[in-house]
Amino acid sequence: MAIPDPIVEGLASGWKHIDASQLSQDQTLEADVVIVGSGAGGGVAAEILTDAGLTVIIVEGGPLKSSESFNMEERRAYPNLYHQAAAMKTQDKAIGIFQGRAVGGSTTVNWTTSIRTPRPTLDFWAKDKSVKGLSRQDLDPWFDKMEKRLNISKWEYEPNRNNQALKLGCEKLGWDYTVIKRNVKGCWNTGYCGMGCPINAKQSMLVTTIPAALDKGATLVSRAKVIKLEHHNDKISAIEAQALNEQMQPTEFKLIFKAKHYIIAAGAIHTPTILLRSNLADPHQLLGKRTFLHPTLLSGAIFSDSINGHSGAPQSIYSDEFVWKHGTASGDLGYKLEVPPIHPVLIASKTIGYGKTHASLMDQFNQLQVTIALIRDGFHEQSQGGQVQLTDTGFAIDYPLNEAFWRSVRRSFGSMAELQFAAGAKQVLPITEGAPYFNSWKEAKSAMETLDLGPLKTVVVSAHVMGGCPMGENTKLSMVDSQGNSHYYENLSVMDGSVFPTSLGANPQLTIYAMTARNATLLAERLKSSS
Repeated sequence: MAIPDPIVEGLASGWKHIDASQLSQDQTLEADVVIVGSGAGGGVAAEILTDAGLTVIIVEGGPLKSSESFNMEERRAYPNLYHQAAAMKTQDKAIGIFQGRAVGGSTTVNWTTSIRTPRPTLDFWAKDKSVKGLSRQDLDPWFDKMEKRLNISKWEYEPNRNNQALKLGCEKLGWDYTVIKRNVKGCWNTGYCGMGCPINAKQSMLVTTIPAALDKGATLVSRAKVIKLEHHNDKISAIEAQALNEQMQPTEFKLIFKAKHYIIAAGAIHTPTILLRSNLADPHQLLGKRTFLHPTLLSGAIFSDSINGHSGAPQSIYSDEFVWKHGTASGDLGYKLEVPPIHPVLIASKTIGYGKTHASLMDQFNQLQVTIALIRDGFHEQSQGGQVQLTDTGFAIDYPLNEAFWRSVRRSFGSMAELQFAAGAKQVLPITEGAPYFNSWKEAKSAMETLDLGPLKTVVVSAHVMGGCPMGENTKLSMVDSQGNSHYYENLSVMDGSVFPTSLGANPQLTIYAMTARNATLLAERLKSSS
């Protein structure tokens, strides 16, 4: 049975798509609105603004791919669909960061987990970060709208064995757990979401909002790296971009984009980077600072039966048992428990050991269950996150990991080991250099206090980057207002996860969808009333 491919069909129908790698001369394009980025923020904004009758150009640094390109092979997916071939790291190399780089952004390669913004997070933003109009009561209609638009609903099928272990451990211990909502339609449960959905079941921006915007006349420019925003007084006058070739290297050709309004939705690394490079007003030196990850720890467990964690929906169960247990801004940092997909290259590159030790672990690959703990940061005074900075060659992310973080790491390793043994694990291996295999929860518990933890010894990863261009009404705390509009430029908005004043304590895609839907709708009304 042929799988419908909305990208191939759309291009054949006459979509306006410019692959900048094919340019033979400089280009200047104009529209009502130019959007930089085509991920969760850019895609939603593009559809809403074109629906409102505005002309829109979407500028994306990555290539336009489709399900024809997605063959479920890690060796092709990581270099073709991720920034730095999925090998991006913080400046000290202590944290690995996964970010998508293709039309659709990280929504093209994420694991579909869709969670509404936790109430404690929104309450904290209102109380401590001067954010207005973003309570759960305010946001719930927008969550409803985007869940309907993107077919987000509770996963009704049996969790795969990897997720079942998380569920069983929680049941045995009496811990909280929840069945995850996923943005899928007609899912085949293959388990390869991180390599691009080969059947177009994942309702990413690549197959939903971007095609809808293009159907209504929007223009998509791919392989175009935005260099800077031109500005004068309190207005943005143009955006300059560099064409990239098929190897993602700069060519000699430039593109200039002009519009009435500009939206930056390049994600929490590249939005601050672009704004810093443009020397925009930043009187309180906020840009790039308070950049947040959910720094994530891994705990492996060997089971007697097959786990086959590469097969089936990657994430379908999570536990919030420890996210808010010690308060929002005081006490130890909270952490969320989930599982990752278990694919050979992903796991081999994110586990420890070498030679025979590593080979022995990989020999048990099909019996390997992995639980992850996502540390919630940005709320505690000792949890100030990191900083995106410009360098001579591009950008760097400095992300110090302090004592408050390592205390939570130790606790989270203990929680994960307790859960995995409760679920029936034979052995548990905290993924930190020098840790032994533990044969029981009693043995693990007594050893946790002396585990040798630290940067470059303990594996820390993250697929969630937030902050760096925060929202709020207090200009000493924020770059944009609570609707994403710049405090300093009347025709500039930011619509992505960079506006979060802290991390979320939950996977971010649904929060970005809902907040962007609200902000883009308000912007469309404003632009139409002024035209």
